[in-house]
Amino acid sequence: MRALVTGVSGQDGWYLSAALRARGTAVFGLLTSGDDACPPGVEPLIGDMRDADSLAAAIAAAEPDEVYNLASLSSVAQSWREPEIVADVNGLGVLRLLVALQQFGERTGRVARFVQASSAEVFGDAPAPQDERTPIAPTTPYGAAKAFGQHAVAAYRAAGQWAASAILYNHESPRRPETFVTRKITRGVAAIAAGRADRIVLGNLDVRRDWGFAGDYADALIRIAGQDEPRDFVIATGVSSSIADFVRLAFAHVGIDDWQRHVERDPALQRAGDAGEQRGDATLARTVLGWSPTVDLAGLVALMVDADRAELASA
Repeated sequence: MRALVTGVSGQDGWYLSAALRARGTAVFGLLTSGDDACPPGVEPLIGDMRDADSLAAAIAAAEPDEVYNLASLSSVAQSWREPEIVADVNGLGVLRLLVALQQFGERTGRVARFVQASSAEVFGDAPAPQDERTPIAPTTPYGAAKAFGQHAVAAYRAAGQWAASAILYNHESPRRPETFVTRKITRGVAAIAAGRADRIVLGNLDVRRDWGFAGDYADALIRIAGQDEPRDFVIATGVSSSIADFVRLAFAHVGIDDWQRHVERDPALQRAGDAGEQRGDATLARTVLGWSPTVDLAGLVALMVDADRAELASA
């Protein structure tokens, strides 16, 4: 088996490529430049989601049986600042990849399975829980771009291509960049526990999200690709927690109960269009894929805090 993974240098790319390689799959990873970090054992290919020719060349080089599109500008806040770039990469990039894969199949007769990493942001502020039947109604440029990509997958699937979307809810790990609030929290708590800081500045603590472990979600992507027939799946834990809950668990893990005195709220950090609650119903994934999360929120927070404490200790 051969797999092409776009966005391979990101959090999900690392977990997915490791899981694929553990199954004996040869993994090719799409990088935007030779300076990007490539996971161990992955064959790097240079390409750009905004360049159709480079995508076609990467597919031709990889000759994949499976393609996982993880490439995305994944910051909702960035999508408000640079909506056209986010739409180009997260939306039109999916279309370019589907076209290139279709042309590769027509030229070679090979059938490659395509799995798109979509997002709960496509549902906008729909009442929780959301599932595969929930109307797509994004409230951010990021969500709108992901919705376009998901619609493109559905269109090419209807035309006969093997294409499926994994509608992923928030998933975290120690590999999450510090620009994300979860890593900002765990990094800040680690610094406070080490006596290197005394506070964390955050925005809205009341927003509720369905948080899972990125490694579990990588497993779901592989299970989707292994289905006989392509279809879309919500991948979620089914439990939502507030950012305040996340903060409390992180501080509790280092033995600090009065966490409020270490947290400063800044209204300027609140994002426009943020849904109040995102909580997925992954019943279909549980019954059809046999998938279920293995790490709960407390375990996830502990994993991230411990990793950040170890990194600070070794600095």
